[in-house]
Amino acid sequence: MAELSTLARPYAKAAFEYAREHNALAQWSEQLLTTSAVAADDGMAAVLNNPSLTDEQQAQTMIEVCGDVLGAEVKNFVSILASNKRLALLPEISSQFELFKANQEKSVDVEVISAFDLTEATTVKLADVLGKKLEREVKVSTSTDKDLLGGVLIRAGDLVIDGSVRGRLNKLAEALNS
Repeated sequence: MAELSTLARPYAKAAFEYAREHNALAQWSEQLLTTSAVAADDGMAAVLNNPSLTDEQQAQTMIEVCGDVLGAEVKNFVSILASNKRLALLPEISSQFELFKANQEKSVDVEVISAFDLTEATTVKLADVLGKKLEREVKVSTSTDKDLLGGVLIRAGDLVIDGSVRGRLNKLAEALNS
């Protein structure tokens, strides 16, 4: 997985820089998400891995499947990826592009998992506190996990805050064993 992200990073960064310079972050984001979904499809993966197709044929197939969603710049980007045999990296490129975009916009998607449904007031307060801590605009999505005994588990990118009862018990057990 680390190899994919390493290979995808320069392409994602180049796409991001181009989109930012042309004030087209939202458009590129949408188009890359589309190409990512198409590239992740099992049928398309077979086409992208077909050695009998030329790079141009693979790029053209990708562009045709995506239809009118793609602008000229993203079509060119897809052609460049095809000529470098990197079309399979589109899902990872899209993911990294979204991270660059979120950092630019000073926003972060936060997933809050709890043992029970959180009230709207609690979610808003949690978003406010996390926003101050992370110095970003926080977009909270909540879900429930009945396996949690209590507390919450918060994921914001690479940051994980384990405030669950199970997590605290594990920390206590670790402290007692050391």
